[in-house]
Amino acid sequence: MLNKIISKAPGRVCLFGDHQDYLGLPIIATTIDKEITIEAKKNNTEEFKIFKKDLNIYDSINLNQNIGSDEKDFLRIALRVLKKYNCIPNVGYDIEIKSEIPINSGLSSSSALIVAWVNFLLTSFSDISISSELLAELSYEIEVLEMSGSGGKMDQYTIANGKTIFLDTRTNEIDSFDHNLCDMIIGVSNKPKDTQGLLKKLKENAQKSIETVKDKVTNFNLYDEENINMYLHLDLLEDYLKPYFKAAVGNYKITMDAKKEFLNSNLNIKKISELMNSHHNYLKNNLKITTPEIDKMIDVSFENGAIGSKIVGSGGGGSIVSLSTNSNTSNKIVSALKRVGVKDAFIARKGNGPTIYYE
Repeated sequence: MLNKIISKAPGRVCLFGDHQDYLGLPIIATTIDKEITIEAKKNNTEEFKIFKKDLNIYDSINLNQNIGSDEKDFLRIALRVLKKYNCIPNVGYDIEIKSEIPINSGLSSSSALIVAWVNFLLTSFSDISISSELLAELSYEIEVLEMSGSGGKMDQYTIANGKTIFLDTRTNEIDSFDHNLCDMIIGVSNKPKDTQGLLKKLKENAQKSIETVKDKVTNFNLYDEENINMYLHLDLLEDYLKPYFKAAVGNYKITMDAKKEFLNSNLNIKKISELMNSHHNYLKNNLKITTPEIDKMIDVSFENGAIGSKIVGSGGGGSIVSLSTNSNTSNKIVSALKRVGVKDAFIARKGNGPTIYYE
């Protein structure tokens, strides 16, 4: 049995495809160089004694307790799920959890913690061969399927794979891109994102708009982005559903255009930035997930030299990401965001995938 284990997983930024993965549409996202860290030391008890450092919260999990189907804590849910795969903890650890990723900010700190937690449990208590695919599948099962979450697969699959990826959320097929991205300036707003409440409404309306068109158009195929006539189909919808259909189809086309750019040997950051700005316009004007503070942060980013900027996460608060190809400009944007009173602002760069160390 391992005496000490350190399990890490990165945060992620969605570049293209916000509010698309739960529709079975693709996304492009990247991990960033901010991580969640789980440090575990064997304590020879039958308990996981957990300290969540950033929240100053202590918790303990008795390894002999029965974890019911109504459990809401995903650390415990993970134990129940992994038991099906013969991963059964039989010795306790003193566990400290700490995060460089701002919590509840749209940068997937929760998913990063789940990926790191699953990696820790599998490494410690299972003979299963651990792959990025397995980490993604199990983390998705825990966070979305078992917890009845409204989200899709973007967070778990991006974090488990690392770097920048295109994910087909219907087939789980992944294209990885090795391009060095420019600076990503993250601005964290003072209002936490509204994940479940906002996601539920947006998902229901988007799905209803698509199903309405399917019912009225023979052989309608949402995934045939080359041949969808968005404006022809809009007339089939009630007014309140039209923005959701426009965002689904419009952002799908943008994501596929961005994929073509990423597949080029030389990444055209100017074109990527233009597509990012178009993506944000759908999120702001059709899905209406921004806030006055988010809008101000994006305006400030452009005023100080950003070439692209968008909201990150489910919306109703959270963060923005802005792109810059010049370090002086990046620092200028960070300073400007801090002057207008954001919760935090920093320069992020493309990260890696999960890592684990043990002795």
